[in-house]
Amino acid sequence: MQISPNPDFEKISKKIRYLILQMSTLAASGHPTSSLSATDLMSVFFSKYFRYDFKNPKNPTNDRLIFSKGHASPLYYALFMLADVLKEEDVHSYRTFTSNLEGHPTFRFPYAEAATGSLGQGLSIGVGCALNGKYLDKSDYMTVVLLGDGEMAEGSVWEALALSGKYKLNNLTAILDVNRLGQSEATMLEYDLSTYQKRVESFGWATKIIDGHDFRQIEKAYEQIGRTTGPYMIIAKTIKGKGVSFLEDKLGWHGKPLPQDQYEQAIKELGDIDTDLKISVKKPPAANIKYHPLVGGSNIKAPYKLGDKVATRKAYGEALAFYGRIVPNLVVLDGEVKNSTFAEIFKAEFPTRFFEMYIAEQNMMGAAIGLSKMGKIPFASTFAAFLTRAYDQIRMGVLSGANIKICGSHAGVSIGEDGPSQMGLEDLSMFRTIQGCFVVYPSDATSTFQLVGEMIRAPHMGYMRTTRPATPVIYAPSEKFPIGGCKIHRISKQKTLRLRSGQTKNKEQKKVLIIGAGVTFFEALKAQEELIKKNIEAIVVDCYSVKPIDGVTLRKLAKEARNVIVVEDHWYEGGLGDAVLNELINLENIQVKKLAVSKLPRSGKPDELMDFEGISAKSIVREAVQLVK
Repeated sequence: MQISPNPDFEKISKKIRYLILQMSTLAASGHPTSSLSATDLMSVFFSKYFRYDFKNPKNPTNDRLIFSKGHASPLYYALFMLADVLKEEDVHSYRTFTSNLEGHPTFRFPYAEAATGSLGQGLSIGVGCALNGKYLDKSDYMTVVLLGDGEMAEGSVWEALALSGKYKLNNLTAILDVNRLGQSEATMLEYDLSTYQKRVESFGWATKIIDGHDFRQIEKAYEQIGRTTGPYMIIAKTIKGKGVSFLEDKLGWHGKPLPQDQYEQAIKELGDIDTDLKISVKKPPAANIKYHPLVGGSNIKAPYKLGDKVATRKAYGEALAFYGRIVPNLVVLDGEVKNSTFAEIFKAEFPTRFFEMYIAEQNMMGAAIGLSKMGKIPFASTFAAFLTRAYDQIRMGVLSGANIKICGSHAGVSIGEDGPSQMGLEDLSMFRTIQGCFVVYPSDATSTFQLVGEMIRAPHMGYMRTTRPATPVIYAPSEKFPIGGCKIHRISKQKTLRLRSGQTKNKEQKKVLIIGAGVTFFEALKAQEELIKKNIEAIVVDCYSVKPIDGVTLRKLAKEARNVIVVEDHWYEGGLGDAVLNELINLENIQVKKLAVSKLPRSGKPDELMDFEGISAKSIVREAVQLVK
């Protein structure tokens, strides 16, 4: 076995090409041609410039290598095979059910920085890693992202280019594999390297155009990594399918493995292959960065008084600032609406731990993923409506095992006069579909404050929905709000007697269970007082945890009341109502009515809009009376 301190790039590239072809043919699937184009680029980088402690993938001083073109996974895994991290049986298991070597890398492969394969996202993740190194850890590790030229059509790539130029991330390098061919036809620019260069440089990047198969040019380009004043892109002209004559620069081979006979022909073309060849990879410097434990917070009290009127979005910002004092790895990102989400409160106290991400939500989510992979707890905020454009990044975050926290403000029609373009009405549905992501929707400042703490303690992705209008504080400062819980509000006997004074008492009092969250919880409380006057006892639930939902409590209360109304400031489909129905579906003799936004909203006062959509107290009372007849 040869461990070469002076790597023979030609031999290394041959071995990698051999492994790429072997893996994809054995799996009868994969993307060999996309891997072959970048082989020479990666063989030089991995064997000479990359610094990594394979015994400790979480070492915070490791260089970060992100394959944004995740379909080139045969190349990615071949590199680790040469570093003697993977064995032959691992390579043979590529793309099989029990293997960690998936078709596109995910966190199941312990050396993957993030899940990629949904194109256009890797550079944003790299931005997060680089922001951490330059501004937070102040570490000299390098972040290197391999990009395909096809994904340069994605807007999220240009969002990442713009932001990294703004922050002068000289610890971020992108390697652009310009092999000219996409999946079904040539890319937009094909081999117009100068146009790539001009566009990228206009965003504040240094660039270098090279022949991606000339080892001397590749080495010279890599020597400039970390020596520029801002981010650096190597624009490499390559040939798709390089090394196999009948694959080179040919359409029709994207995502197609070679059948056995053509595989044997391709291996012959590669020539002599040192199948025992291994490479040594440099170790990074010793780590002196400590990750901080999550806050305990069992005795934390919210700083609000009963009866105060505070918007939950403002309580969110105040909670971030509070927890920032006791959680040093808490960082905050915002999509240039920090004076509306109130993330500006955190920025004022911790300016070095706040990153303005501007109006580029896809890049914000990708960067949050990168920061989370570097041991930070990132909170990313914008209007709930604008998060919809970043759904792909959010779902990919789950595949990365990203511990990111997201806040969507200005939810629902209750925002009022700004109108429907600003109303977040899809967010509950969206985040409920994200596997492993919890969803919380606090009603008052205290619940918001405490739930931010719960989000920090939870070791996985979570979403908080906040609203624009101020709501009264109804919970005591020490009230706890565990994720997965709810709060039950029954009307007191004294209040019942007062509200029903002078009425003739009916023989039997009817019951209804009203489930709300956020602004509709307060509408439910108003309805509760009106209904008791009609001899209808309303049990109101503040369902602040939409996912996981407290199904045990809801089923128990539904059996008691037999009549259930769910009211929400969200579209009819996919929100709180459907979450409740999932829990009650097997109960017998239960009537359930959903009240939700079902008409196209418009500008107006919050009360007018909630009335218009049938989610006001008046609407709840009307439906409850009909339901108990």
